[in-house]
Amino acid sequence: MTQFKQRITPFLWFDQKAGEAAAFYTQLFPNSRVVEVKKYSETVKIYQIELFGEAFTLMEASSHHAFNEAISLAVECEDQSTIDHYWSELTSLGGKASMCGWLKDRYGVSWQIVPTCLNQFLADQDKTKANRVMQAMLGMQKLDITALEYAYNDK
Repeated sequence: MTQFKQRITPFLWFDQKAGEAAAFYTQLFPNSRVVEVKKYSETVKIYQIELFGEAFTLMEASSHHAFNEAISLAVECEDQSTIDHYWSELTSLGGKASMCGWLKDRYGVSWQIVPTCLNQFLADQDKTKANRVMQAMLGMQKLDITALEYAYNDK
């Protein structure tokens, strides 16, 4: 059996606190760890981490480039308690909730915390069902699986 090798690694450039972010993310998500830390100078550090077993690179270096919503990290969740947990942790200590399952964490990184059923609902061939789910989602900050299911099933 051929082992999968990840070919694209997200690279996140932090002005500061990349080490703090690395510790936070690897404690929050299962199957996660700090793999390696390299200090290149007094102001540049590289953190190689794994989140859910996938490689990420976090760099700490002075920058004038802020994170924005053009790039986000999506986390699919099987149940509401998992959505609630990630939402709570990622919006804590200065994170900010947005709409439709999006948020910014305390470091400015954008995340989407979404149920695994959402794509199925939105891609349904019955466009009326899919539209009801879309309309329900547009009115939410943190996504509510029960409310999305009600919209899908027209209840």
